[in-house]
Formats: sequence, structure tokens, C-alpha cells
Amino acid sequence: MSTVDENPAGRVRDEDAFDVAALAAWLAPRTGFDEISEVRQFRGGASNLTYLVRQPRPDHTSYDVILRRPPGGRKAAGAHDMGREHDLQAALAPVFDHVPVMIGHEGDESVLGSEFYVMERVPGTILRQDLPASWGQVAPATAGLLCERALEVLVELHAVDVAAVPGLAALGRGDGYVARQVRGWTSRLDGSRTDDTGDWSDVLAWITEHQPADVGQVLIHNDYRFDNLVLDGGPGDPRVRAVLDWELATVGDPLMDLGSTLAYWVQADDDETFQLFRRQPTHVRGMWTRAELVERYCERTGRTPSTDDLAFYEVFGLFRLAVIAQQIWYRYVDGQTTNEAYAPLGQVVAYLEQRCRRLLDGR
Repeated sequence: MSTVDENPAGRVRDEDAFDVAALAAWLAPRTGFDEISEVRQFRGGASNLTYLVRQPRPDHTSYDVILRRPPGGRKAAGAHDMGREHDLQAALAPVFDHVPVMIGHEGDESVLGSEFYVMERVPGTILRQDLPASWGQVAPATAGLLCERALEVLVELHAVDVAAVPGLAALGRGDGYVARQVRGWTSRLDGSRTDDTGDWSDVLAWITEHQPADVGQVLIHNDYRFDNLVLDGGPGDPRVRAVLDWELATVGDPLMDLGSTLAYWVQADDDETFQLFRRQPTHVRGMWTRAELVERYCERTGRTPSTDDLAFYEVFGLFRLAVIAQQIWYRYVDGQTTNEAYAPLGQVVAYLEQRCRRLLDGR
């Protein structure tokens, strides 16, 4: 099917350019095509850099691949590991058919100036802030079906037998995932503070005090939302063809994965400021609310978290999202990137801090 993307690839930013000829030489033995006709950069990602690379075929069509590489400047320890992201998807493919086909990973930074990996492009529809105009008026039942299909794939992912898949079991570090996440993301916040960073001490004290024990050790995506899904089948019968952006995936607590999804789930009755941050069309009529998403997930998995634990997962998800934004904001303030798309992130962090407090006050 044709590709519909409300945030299509555009011109490569000067600071994110690379040696196209060097990439063509690297691709030739791996794809069988020795030329590159076009390189464009996707604007949607706020972490790793993602490019559309087109190689011409003899029949005048193109073989499209996706290049992923880390941003320039200071990076958190362990972040932007291209080899890990590539290898995880390659290992997962035989048991979970919603990952792109991997072409290869290159750890030698001398090739393009950083490590990188390449995968086949998956054609389909990626939902961004709003539903595609080409879909027309979407019935509430269809919006609900979108939620159902996305949930099905998340539940399927959490059901993967990690121990039976070579290359996945090693990602786990055993019990204590929740506690490690609390420590790790707190440390990342401390390492990326800027002059305008809020206090966060009361929120962090609550998170530390109320962290639950792990409910399981499964494969989790940690960034599961509509704009990381490629859909097939059109608006009448949407199906998830592929899940993208596995940078944060690991073995850990499945309810932490649900919490990260809740952090991005902006619903119709949320305040105006939160609506401005919306990255997916979860506000349209017929889309589930966050409470409905939690209820359906628990029904499908048999997990029964307490009200207090659910509050923890949602607040921690918002906190973690704030730290991700703060790390990028730090790079922008420090001049490590000039991408003006990052200019509002300081305000995003401040809003998420207040949203965490409002959730705690409303308990």
C-alpha cells in the first residue's frame, strides 16, 4: 500500500548531514544496489536521527531503507546504542512479526562519523498529531478499533517468551527493575539540569516512597505510542504492521511499559496546554481514555494493580517523559543542536512537573 505520513521526511539538516557516498559504498554489498538517489530526514524523532534513503532500481522504482544514528553532542551513558537496537529487533523478528527487516549495523564511527544501523522501510500509515486528512471522517467505532489493535500488539509483545529467544534474555537484570528505573532516571535528570529546571524534589520523594515491586520480567518497548506504529489496512480496518523505535526496549516490568504509554495518551478532556504537546490522535471521538486503556490492558493480561500502584506508573511515566525532554533541552541550551523544534522543550518539562503534582494532589 502507499505510505501516508503526516510528518514526512524533508531536507537533511546541515548539522545532521553525513557522507552519502560512504553510505552508498556500505550499502552496496548488503542491498545489491550501489547508488543512492535521495536522502531525506524525518522530523518526528526527538532522540536518534532517522533518515529515508532511496536506492534506484533498474525498473525505475526505488528500494527504500531507513538509517538510524545518534545525535551529536553530549549523551547519557548507555543511550543511543545503535547496535543494541539493531540486535534486539533482529532477535525478536522470528517470534514477533511486527518489526522491520534489519539490513545491518555499523559500529565503526569512521564510516559516517557515528555508529548507525539500516533497516528496510515498512510502507504504511503512521499516525501523528492528527488523523490523516485522506482518512476523512473517522467513525468512533473505528477510533476504538485503532486502540484495540494497538493494545493487541502490546499484549502480544509482553507475552513473548524472553527466555526462549537467544539475544533477549541477556537484556534482563532480574528483579528490581522498577527501583533501577527510579534511580536511573533521577540520575539522568541531575545530569541534564539547566538554570530553568524545576525542583522536582517532592515528586521524586513520592515516587521513591511509593514504588511497587516488579510484577514480571517481560520484553517491554518503553516508548509505545501511535507514532511509533506503522498501520496497514486503511481507516476501515487498521492493523499494526510494524512497531518502530526500539531504543528504550528492554526486559522489565510490563506495567512500567503501560505507564510510559499513558504519559503520551492525551485525551479529549485534557487541558489546553497538554493538548499542545499531543503527538498522537488520542483526542478524537471514540478513542479510549487513559482509564479505559488501563482497564482493557488489565482485562487482557489478568494483571490487577492497586489504585496506588496505577498512580505510580502514570506519575513515573510523566516524570520519565520530562527527563527525556530535559536531556534534549540541555543539548539545545548548551548549543549542541540548533534544531528549533526543541525550543519549547523547557516549557514542556515545566508543565510535566506541574502535571505530576496535580495528579498527586488529586489522589
